Amino acid sequence: MPKKNTRNTRGRIISAAWKLFYENGYEETTIEDIVNASQTSRGSFYHYFEGKDALLGTLAYVFDEKYESLRTELDPSMDAIERMIYLNHALFVMIEDSISLDLLTRLLSSQLLAQNEKHLLDRNRTYFRLLRRIAAEGRRAGTISAAYSENEVVKAYALWERALLYDWCLCGGEYSLVAYTDRMTPGFLERFRG
Repeated sequence: MPKKNTRNTRGRIISAAWKLFYENGYEETTIEDIVNASQTSRGSFYHYFEGKDALLGTLAYVFDEKYESLRTELDPSMDAIERMIYLNHALFVMIEDSISLDLLTRLLSSQLLAQNEKHLLDRNRTYFRLLRRIAAEGRRAGTISAAYSENEVVKAYALWERALLYDWCLCGGEYSLVAYTDRMTPGFLERFRG
């Protein structure tokens, strides 16, 4: 039970921080604001994070929370490719609607410079576990070609999503991420169809 409380406290801090970052901006959000919004204490905050900058790497946690909720929404009648398209669309709607471009750019930059913790590449994340399950089911059902291993499909999908995010950030959000991915992702994923 203590482990669950630990996760809940950390999760509340992360969720509150990202909500405040989006609403008020990163620079304008203080640690005190985060502590108040998460209904925790300064001690709890500093138990989990060295400072506000340490929260930048937790965006992957926010993405995984979204994937956890999407897991239950997946229509079992959709094939593996359709499920991946659905996941991509839903995540990018969340990103475009609730993650500031500046913060996403900071996260992606921090991952390029990180020596140890590359949160986006952590294969134990909900994101990768869910994608592996979908790819494995797709291969068994024959909707994903046996010419591609489960790992190849997952790696290509993750690379595709990161490329879309990096480009959107590089272009300063000058186009709709959702509209672009809705148009391009189905064609990209069709190459894996069995």
